[in-house]
This record gives sequence, structure tokens and C-alpha cells, in this order.
Amino acid sequence: MPGTELFGAEERKEINDVLETGILFRYNHEAQRNNIWKAREMEAEVCKVVGAKYAHAVSSGSTAIQTALVAAGIGVGDEVIVPPFTYIASVEAVLMIGALPVFAEIDETLCLSAEGIRKAITPNTKAICLVHMCGQMADMDAIFEVVREHDLILVEDAGQAMGASYKGTFTGLLGKTGAYSYDFFKIATAGEGGVFVTNDEQAYKFADSYADHGHDHIGSNRGMEQHPIIGFNYRISELHAAVGLAQTRRVPYLVEKNNEHKKWLMNRLANVPGVGFARIPDPDGDSATFLNLLLPDTESAQAVVAELNAAGVGGFNYWFTNMYHFINQWDHFKEMRTAGKLAVQILGAPQDYANLDLPKSQEVIGRLISFGVRVTWTQTELETLANKLEAAIRKAMAAYTC
Repeated sequence: MPGTELFGAEERKEINDVLETGILFRYNHEAQRNNIWKAREMEAEVCKVVGAKYAHAVSSGSTAIQTALVAAGIGVGDEVIVPPFTYIASVEAVLMIGALPVFAEIDETLCLSAEGIRKAITPNTKAICLVHMCGQMADMDAIFEVVREHDLILVEDAGQAMGASYKGTFTGLLGKTGAYSYDFFKIATAGEGGVFVTNDEQAYKFADSYADHGHDHIGSNRGMEQHPIIGFNYRISELHAAVGLAQTRRVPYLVEKNNEHKKWLMNRLANVPGVGFARIPDPDGDSATFLNLLLPDTESAQAVVAELNAAGVGGFNYWFTNMYHFINQWDHFKEMRTAGKLAVQILGAPQDYANLDLPKSQEVIGRLISFGVRVTWTQTELETLANKLEAAIRKAMAAYTC
């Protein structure tokens, strides 16, 4: 992923600024820190890059989505529609605030579909946790229609889609609140870290307090601050924020190069028999962190993956490998082996989690093979990769159709 590819003098400079002061904590210590405030700078840079009014850096993408849910007003007993294809943190965050996840179908965008959401709505549905998967975006016009029709709260997990946009608005800002991830495998990385974003001032104030044990951050004496709410410790350190700041500055360039390389590969593979692509509702807004192929069916996808492995080309099929991004691998969730199961125990599960019927999602993910797009590819490397992909796919499809 791009964040792990470009790491150099810019990141080291920001880290050294923090080390020279010795102040690793993001708050207070004004006299000692020589006006070095990396978390604040990172937040300002995120706002600049994605056009957000407010951003708040936290310890991970997981805590960012939990903060986004709580700041949007989601709580105990609320039903939240979630996708079966996501990193499980999106679902864990719902459970950890006492809300109840309700799974709905995805479509060829790899995200929740409007039709799937509509079918999952009950009188207890309060929100949608919409995950923009594999660097793309959901079909937002159709989803907005459902949101308006049923007066739902839209919360976005854009952990894999920072830098993506839909009709000019960046993912994370299409709903009430949103979240980005800065873990090691994202478009921008801080090793660990995340950012809550919103254009809603009250949601921002709640998040700012919630992510730091309820501190109101008014005044310069931490010991004298008030605590309007109970929160928890989701603070980012100044060291992580220093890396995140430098990486955020790179995002526009990373998205530009991602798109250049992804479009070249798509054009090269477009006429290979059996190859289709995940649907991108706004191609101009793709962050292009993944090349997402859709094969004719699960069996052909398995055959292609086997040939790719033999050719030394890594591709992810989430349906039959333990990638931890699809519900087929979530036995621990289905059996509620979690500390966050209290609401489910008391209120009852809104679905039979162990026997979910999601045929469309199974069909789409069964056909999906994803490849991480690299910013640093040379033209020679792109051509070598394309040759290997085409040869492996043609060989697998020829054997599969015999």
C-alpha cells in the first residue's frame, strides 16, 4: 500500500521535531514543547486535503469509527446496518457501544447496496455504518435516497478510502460523521492511528471530548478541565501524529499515481476473457488503492488465484482465504465470543448471526480478486505484472472452461 512505500526525510523531520521537545503527549505542556503540536497540525492537514470543517486524530481507525458512531448519536440498543465485507473493526465498533449490528447485502461496488439496506431496515434501525471498501465508494445517490426516506443517520468508515470522493465530496464527509485509518496498510500510515472527520460542529465537540476521557479541553491546565461526558482514552501520540502529518501531505500525489497505474492495468486487462471489474460509481473519485477484478464465478476465481500463486503474483480472494475481511471467517462473531455482547444478550440478536442468508454478498465476494496498487511501480514493472496476470488468467480460464 502507498503509505508503506514512501517514507523518508519528511517523516523523519516531523518525528525529530517531537523528539527534540521530549513532549510525546498531544495536550498541554505548552512551556516545554516549543510550539510543536503535531496532532493539531495533522488534523489541520486532513481538513485541507479532504475539505472537512473538523478533524480529530485518534489512536486507530477502529477507535475513529467507534468515535464516529457515538458522536453521531448511536448508542445502546440502536440497530446499525453493516456490511458483511469489511475489516471486522466496523462491526466491533457497533458492538462496543452497545448497539446491534444488522447485516445487509453488498453489490458489485463492494459496498452496501441501497436495495440491501432497504431490505434490512426495521422499526429499530437508527443508522447505517457504510464502509467504502478497497479504495472505492458506494453508490451514494441510491443510498442517500434510502437515508432520506427512512430518516437514518449515515456514518462512514472510509478507512480504506481516504482520498476517494463522490461527485466532489470526499468519503467520510458524505454522512454525519466519518473515519479514516492510518494503520500500516493504508494509503497514508502512521503505523497506528486514525482520524474522525465531520462538518457538524456539535459532533466534533463530542468526539474531541469522548476520545480523551471526557475532557472539555478548555483552558491550559489539564487538571482544571471539566468533564461534560464520560469517554475513554483514544488519544493519538505526538510521534504517531508526526508521521501521520507527513503522510497526509502525500495523499493527493498518492491518489494521482494510484489512478495512473490502476487505469493502465484496467485498460490492459479489459479484453482478457472472463475478466470484469468492480463497479466504481464515480471513477473520477477513485482512490485506486486496489485493483478489483470480478471473475465469472467462485470456481473460476479459485482457479485464477491458484495460477497467480504459481506465477508468484499475490491476489486476495476474501471468500475462501482467512483475510478477516469477510463474514465467512468470523466464527468468533457468530458465536459472540466478545466482551461487547452485553446488548445482544439483554436485547436479543436482531438476526441469526450464525445462519445469515446473504446470497448476493457471497456471490460477489466469491468472484472477487483484489490486488494492492503500488505508487512506486515503474513502467517495466507494470508491464511485467500485466503479462503475468494475463497469462495466469488465460491459463486458468482455458482449463476451467474445458
